[in-house]
Amino acid sequence: MAKKDGKKKRSPEPRTRPPALRDVLRVPEGERLDLTAYDAKAVPAGPTDKASGLAATAALAPRLADLQDRLYASSTAGDRRRLLLVLQGMDTSGKGGTVKHVIGLFNPSGCRIRAFKAPTPEEQNHPFLWRIMKALPQPGEIGIFDRSHYEDVLIARVRELVPRSQLGRRYAQINRFEKSLADDGVTVVKVFLHLSYEEQRDRLLERLDNPEKHWKFSPGDIEERAMWPSYREAYEIALERCSTDEAPWYLVPADRKWYRNWAISRLLLEHLEALDPTYPAGDFDVAECRRRLLAT
Repeated sequence: MAKKDGKKKRSPEPRTRPPALRDVLRVPEGERLDLTAYDAKAVPAGPTDKASGLAATAALAPRLADLQDRLYASSTAGDRRRLLLVLQGMDTSGKGGTVKHVIGLFNPSGCRIRAFKAPTPEEQNHPFLWRIMKALPQPGEIGIFDRSHYEDVLIARVRELVPRSQLGRRYAQINRFEKSLADDGVTVVKVFLHLSYEEQRDRLLERLDNPEKHWKFSPGDIEERAMWPSYREAYEIALERCSTDEAPWYLVPADRKWYRNWAISRLLLEHLEALDPTYPAGDFDVAECRRRLLAT
């Protein structure tokens, strides 16, 4: 339609869809990774302030709950798919906070949460992946690992708990293991919570200054902090060698807790939407069952 002055009305520019967050945060494959090049306070995509971030996270809850419900329902008809969220990061990076604030958006009855501590004597008598396999989510479930099999190439490397030759083989074992999970219907979402050295100090000081948080603090935390460069190198190697098409790593800036929570919620939403689970059809005569029920 022409304007009154006779000039043609310009068509609006087509809107370009923003890239998926999984593309923005994915650790690049085949490149040397330098974690110091990534800003732990960055906001790579999405909301840019705390208020909008909290609102955006809350807005994701209904969709996440719906997709979780559909995933669980589809498993009752034989669908073997499930999702596993792997959380790794330096001490105080927010693994427990993520479980509390992000997984709280789901129905807990459909979640399988496991926090991996130091191996027990029984676990030490088995290959390092043994305890991981026992904790995997069942079809229809969402699993969450607070730490994971990656501890066996992180702390094991920093503390020199195994020979380097054995350590080197573990990266390949992990890749084969995660590919087998993908082949069996497990969507693996691996998140590295990228925390800055300065922010970790502030969070540890907060624990010291608050008697109600003393239970979270250990003098050993200071010793571990002194090994920050070694841990950073161990993470760089693990993220480089174990980011694959079947199970890529995502680097989430973690200094801003509200952004961390939104980013992980959004990553989970994108992966669940890609699965697109559906409610199974009933294998009974609906009309006949209705008639019988009304007759009671």
